Amino acid sequence: MPPVRDIQGGTHVRISNRWRSPLAGLLLLSLVAAACGGDDSDDTGSEPTTSSGSETTAGGASTDDLSGEVNISGSSTVEPISIRVAELFEEEAPDVVVNVDGPGTGDGFQLFCAGETDISDASRAISDEEIADCEASGIEYVELEVAIDGMAVVTSPQTSGLPECMSFADLYAIAGPEAEGVDNWSGFQPVATELGSTTQFPDAPFSMTAPGAESGTYDSFIEIALEGVGETRVEVGKITEDAAASTRKDYTASADDNLIVQNIEGTANSFGWVGYAYFAEQGDRLTAFQVSEEPGGACVEPTPVTIAGGEYPLSRSLYIYVSKTALEDNPAVGAYVDFYVGDGIAAADEVGYVALAEDDLQATRDAWEQGKG
Repeated sequence: MPPVRDIQGGTHVRISNRWRSPLAGLLLLSLVAAACGGDDSDDTGSEPTTSSGSETTAGGASTDDLSGEVNISGSSTVEPISIRVAELFEEEAPDVVVNVDGPGTGDGFQLFCAGETDISDASRAISDEEIADCEASGIEYVELEVAIDGMAVVTSPQTSGLPECMSFADLYAIAGPEAEGVDNWSGFQPVATELGSTTQFPDAPFSMTAPGAESGTYDSFIEIALEGVGETRVEVGKITEDAAASTRKDYTASADDNLIVQNIEGTANSFGWVGYAYFAEQGDRLTAFQVSEEPGGACVEPTPVTIAGGEYPLSRSLYIYVSKTALEDNPAVGAYVDFYVGDGIAAADEVGYVALAEDDLQATRDAWEQGKG
C-alpha cells in the first residue's frame, strides 16, 4: 500500500508510487515541504484558497465534520489536477484521505465501473463499451469537464533532418496500421504521398515510444489524428474497418510518461506523443513538431494559446466522472467535487493545463448541480 502523507495540518493525500508522473511528484514534494514548515517549496508564495467558515457538502454536512476516504483512479494526464485539488481541499476537510492513482483512463474506468473507485479521471470521454460496463454494474455517474489539454507530437533534441510540421496524413503514415514493420523514416513516404502529403521524409533510422492502449492519450490520438484518415483507407481497400481505429503494433508502448520521455529524449530520430502539460514540463528534453490537420494546411505549434483557442489540431477535453452511488454513500466525495468545480478548478491552470472558458466552466458547474441532485 502506498504511504500516507500528512500535509499542512492533518489532511492525508495518498498518491500511488506505481504510476506517479513527474508533475505529481513535484506536487508531492511541495506537500512534504509544507508539512515540514520549510520555505523552499515550489509555491508562488500565496496561501491556498480557504473559506472564512466551514463549507457545506453536497449532503448538507459541514466539511469540518468530514472524515473517511475519496478514491480516485484513471488518467495520468488528469492525475496532477486531482492531486492539486486534494492539496487545496485539505484546508477545508483536514480529516479526509484522498487516494489518487494514475494507471490510465481505460484502467481507471475498469475500476470505476466495477464500483471500486469513487471518481475516475479521464483524458477522453467514456466509451460506449465502458458505459455498458457501468450500466451492467449499476454504476450511474456525473460527467464533468475540468480542463483542456493538447497532445504534443515529439522527438529528441538530438534529431536533425526531420520535417518541422506533420499533417494528419503524415501522422497516419508514421503511426497508423500500414506503418507496421517500417523502421526507417523514408519508408513512410509512399503512404504519405498517396494521401496527398508533400512532406519529404529522410533516410534515417526510426523508433517510436508512445502511450499504450490503456491510456486515454492513446485513444485521443487515434480518434483525432488517425481514425479519419484510416476510414479513407478502408474505403479504398487498404486496411480493414477494425484497423481504422488503431495504431501500428510494433512500438514501445507504455502508460508511464517517464519511460516515453526517456526513450524519446535518448534516441535521435525518435517519435511519440504525450500530453502537452507533460511536454511543457520537460523543458529542452523534447522537441515538438508543429501539426496541421490537412496536407499543406496551416502548421500550428502547441502552446496554451493555440490549444485554448482550438487552433492546435490535437486538442482535447479532460474529465472527471463521479459515481452517484459514492456520492450518496460518502459525503466526502460530494465535498471534494464541490471544491473541485469551485475554488479548486484553478488547479488546472496552476499545474500547466488550459483552463475552461467561462461558458464551459459554467456548463460544468450546472452539470454538477443537476447531477448531484
